[in-house]
Amino acid sequence: MSVEMTLQTIENDLAVINVQLPAKDAGKTAEAIRHLLAFGGHDVLWLNNAGERLLSVEEVFPDMSPAKVLRGLRGKEELTQAEFAERIGISQHHVSEMETGKRSITLDMAKRIGKVFSVSYKVFL
Repeated sequence: MSVEMTLQTIENDLAVINVQLPAKDAGKTAEAIRHLLAFGGHDVLWLNNAGERLLSVEEVFPDMSPAKVLRGLRGKEELTQAEFAERIGISQHHVSEMETGKRSITLDMAKRIGKVFSVSYKVFL
């Protein structure tokens, strides 16, 4: 399938580039374009279909850490530290240390935690 691209100059020395391509390729292509623009020194802002700026998780929660994500998800599921510890096969003390940031979350542990909450393990790294 071919890709269609148009270039339109608008006011204030700005231009619009419109690319039409298969939907299955859109995410990867947009991400590649974003990286290319960032490499060129541009600050890339994502907009939704209504033209409203989309914010990243990091912008909304600048102090978010794996420890806070773990504590928040555990609280949302209404699990005590002891209940959660039993599910992933560690002590309650280790859960407490991970939630306070005193103990780092290893890749293996992140994968075990991710399975419990049905989320990507990457949020715990």
